[in-house]
Amino acid sequence: MSANLAYHYAPKAMLERALAAGSLNAVFQPVVRLDTLEVVAHEGLSRCAFMPGNFSILDLLDLARMEGRLAEVELHAARTVCGTFGRVGGPGRLLVNLSAHAILNDVLRPDEVLAALDASGLDPARVTIEVTERDVVENPARLAHALGYLRAHGVRIALDDFGNGHSNFEMWNEIHPDVVKIDRYLVHGLSRSAGRLAIVRSLCQVAETLGTDLVGEGVEDPADLRVLRDLGIPYAQGFLIGRPAPDPVNEASAEARQLLRAPAVSVLPRPRGPVTQRPTQVSHLLIEAPAVDPRQTNEEVMALFIGHPDLHAVAVVRDGQPIGLVNRRLMNERMAQPFARELLARKSCTALMNGAPLVCDEHRSLESLSDVLRGEDQRYLADGFIVTRGGLYLGLGTGEALVRRVSELRIEAARHANPLTFLPGNIPTTEHLERLLDGGERFAVVHVDLTDFKPFNDHYGYSHGDEMIRLLSGLLSEHVDPALDFIGHIGGDDFVVLFQSTDWEARCQRTIDAFNARSPQLFDAVDLAHGGLSGKDRRGEPQFFPCTTVVMGAVELTPPLPQRAPPIATLAARAKRHAKRAGMGLHVFARAATSIA
Repeated sequence: MSANLAYHYAPKAMLERALAAGSLNAVFQPVVRLDTLEVVAHEGLSRCAFMPGNFSILDLLDLARMEGRLAEVELHAARTVCGTFGRVGGPGRLLVNLSAHAILNDVLRPDEVLAALDASGLDPARVTIEVTERDVVENPARLAHALGYLRAHGVRIALDDFGNGHSNFEMWNEIHPDVVKIDRYLVHGLSRSAGRLAIVRSLCQVAETLGTDLVGEGVEDPADLRVLRDLGIPYAQGFLIGRPAPDPVNEASAEARQLLRAPAVSVLPRPRGPVTQRPTQVSHLLIEAPAVDPRQTNEEVMALFIGHPDLHAVAVVRDGQPIGLVNRRLMNERMAQPFARELLARKSCTALMNGAPLVCDEHRSLESLSDVLRGEDQRYLADGFIVTRGGLYLGLGTGEALVRRVSELRIEAARHANPLTFLPGNIPTTEHLERLLDGGERFAVVHVDLTDFKPFNDHYGYSHGDEMIRLLSGLLSEHVDPALDFIGHIGGDDFVVLFQSTDWEARCQRTIDAFNARSPQLFDAVDLAHGGLSGKDRRGEPQFFPCTTVVMGAVELTPPLPQRAPPIATLAARAKRHAKRAGMGLHVFARAATSIA
């Protein structure tokens, strides 16, 4: 509450004024059913009619709470909202806000709420009480019992602002609301946030299990509205659908109606960056193994290996810190040579150790070791690695276990997001294709590939090959409409674009032209002058390869659409192969659904 208002109006006098007849005005915000566009309800909201400036109903409720008169103000607001709605004959249901705080303190009695409904002439069966709470509800079961009286008279119960504030799953499970309103915190930016999307999807599953209707609140962005619809959330509310107004409305805003009638399937957000994995650390590969001091001899190390037949190596440790690693196999080979035992057995074990072993802190992530796997020094494959805690020796790990686990992580990640471009992988691409088929509207599938990419990769190296793939990824992203078109990176230099844009062919051609204009920068001057490079074909025979270009094969689908995704992907791949053989940038294979097996 602003200081100037507090100065001019004493709290008690303000509350008395707020409780007087005509002190509050009612406004109504529509709630729309997303599949039919029907306005099914209005949330009744109160506005202060007696105060100037920025004094809001929330300021009034805070003041009433401090003075211990929250229930009086809330009941007065409910009478105002119900009375106005009854007089104007608003359509559908009425949602009325009441706080859990007032109900739990036995100040706001259910019979008083029912009396307010009776006075307005509203049938209780047309009213939904929105339980709001700005404090923690310590006893949700008790609140559920208090609401039972209203339920017994036909009133429905909604849980407000779920996902923010103090609404939680305990409240949901105890109250068993008919409706849960998803807070605007989760709805706003839903179309751009993979995290929000994951949470809202989980709420959909809980709602289905518990038989609860969901309402997306605070809808202002057209893209967020489309995602709510595509997720199957039945109802929505927000400024985009309709702003609070003195009179209830019979239809949603023209913009919302146009958006919801559009057939486009939303492109759901994906994580920007590597797919989050459950934490997998070096310590998860730890083998507890004895170590030796640098003063110990090679003979003693050999005896240690004999006593521990499964030990692949042994760490050399000075004052708790590892300084080297002795490989079992290499030691046996050296000691088996003529005169080796006589010359080396009594010498320090440092004579046969690797003085630069791979040393990893126990908390280091396995994924971070990917660069080690690509490095030139591959001794860790045989030696394994040393695990430390705070720089002190802890144990060993094997190279075999490291390679296997990092490879598993990469394969699993690549199924969902390509680790090079971070674009969606095979699984999300197939999921979106199936969503488009369910949508039943025209779309195009484009398979994108590079010509003669392997010779380029072999000649210039993997880092240059990765740079070329990232160039193609960036150009595809630049030339699609992110609200309508989906890009999947399905492996290597292969991409799939699922277009809903009607000008998809022009977008494809612009991408091809841009790539062919910029990719020559990745070749050196000599190869550019020759128009390509010399290499070997798949049989190992010498061959000249032209500079790499991009080709696309497309299949355009029109209703009725097929039921299965694999034949469509196969057809697009066939069109891509035709484009490669014909030396053309884009080959379109227009085929009716009935001709796809």
